[in-house]
Amino acid sequence: MVAIAGLTAFSGKSTSNEIKIGSKAPAFTAKDSNGKERSLGDYKGKYVVLEWLNHGCPYVRKHYDSGNMQRTQADAKKKGAVWLSIVSSAEGKQGYMTPAETNAAIKKNKSNADAVLLDADGKIGLAYGAKTTPHMFIIDPKGTVVYQGAIDSIRSTDTDDIIKAENYVLAAFREIKSGSTIKTAATEPYGCGVKYQ
Repeated sequence: MVAIAGLTAFSGKSTSNEIKIGSKAPAFTAKDSNGKERSLGDYKGKYVVLEWLNHGCPYVRKHYDSGNMQRTQADAKKKGAVWLSIVSSAEGKQGYMTPAETNAAIKKNKSNADAVLLDADGKIGLAYGAKTTPHMFIIDPKGTVVYQGAIDSIRSTDTDDIIKAENYVLAAFREIKSGSTIKTAATEPYGCGVKYQ
């Protein structure tokens, strides 16, 4: 069961609800892979990173198999952020996982996320306009979206590209820490399309 506050009407499963930088992040409540309810409001006063996840997607595999996503998660958490991975794949579609499968994937992939939220009905994904896996969002302590888009600057499935790419999430946190404005606050996400119902 997922509850979304302030969800606007959608025609079908369109992801046209693109979140604007500086706008209020849509509130949500969802169960994680252990059955615990998690709400965005639980993390008021903290930075929150949302990562759309599908372990069957080669773009996601690039970042997990190389350890890049886990390093990014750990770095963001060291800076005080909460990291929530979200699976919006519908039942029967690529990337869908039961809670037990999700916990096995967390262990296998050595994820550093604080929790993996299960969003099989796609309500959170649609509220955020999540287009791809991965699709990244950073929410500031006031609940404002300060970054949305790709994890990095090279759109490929090749792990060799990671070292050459700019990691937009890490860059955003460096700029936040230095007190400057995030220079690249919105980018076009790349990856597999989110497998909505």
